[in-house]
Amino acid sequence: MKYIMKDKFFSLGDNYEIKTEDEKLAYTVKGKFLSFGNKLDVFDHSGKNVAFIEQKLLSMMPCYRLYKGGLMFAEVMQKFAWFKKNFLLDVPGPNDYTIKGDFWGHKYKFYRSGKVVARVDKKMFTWADSYGVDIVEGEDDLSIISTVIIIDLVSNNNSGSEF
Repeated sequence: MKYIMKDKFFSLGDNYEIKTEDEKLAYTVKGKFLSFGNKLDVFDHSGKNVAFIEQKLLSMMPCYRLYKGGLMFAEVMQKFAWFKKNFLLDVPGPNDYTIKGDFWGHKYKFYRSGKVVARVDKKMFTWADSYGVDIVEGEDDLSIISTVIIIDLVSNNNSGSEF
């Protein structure tokens, strides 16, 4: 499934709109304004709250938790690496996602069991951040989309020192 994710440029807080490639609304993300750490609600196309993203404060490297139905179902962490940035999407069970690529250029891939399962590519020269997200059928779209949002938040919130 291919998605187009856009950061809403003129809004308070971190807000995103995610559409399918045929321009149908898939998810809306609304950030909480004036909160300690990032907190975002994810809504499906009908307006139902399907997930909550919360930044874990006081951690050495950026870390976020994903919740469904009030229960934590995944954790996204930036992994320490010399001269490179890598992320891990830790989901229940042994099949975590590793995210690697060019985070400066906003072009990276999700790997699961050594196979590419999603590709992300930022569209340049737009007013607001706009990403193409291509996810292999059968993968957890909500977790991957949420992780792309987290990586965007981490990339925008950090000074250049961690890249």
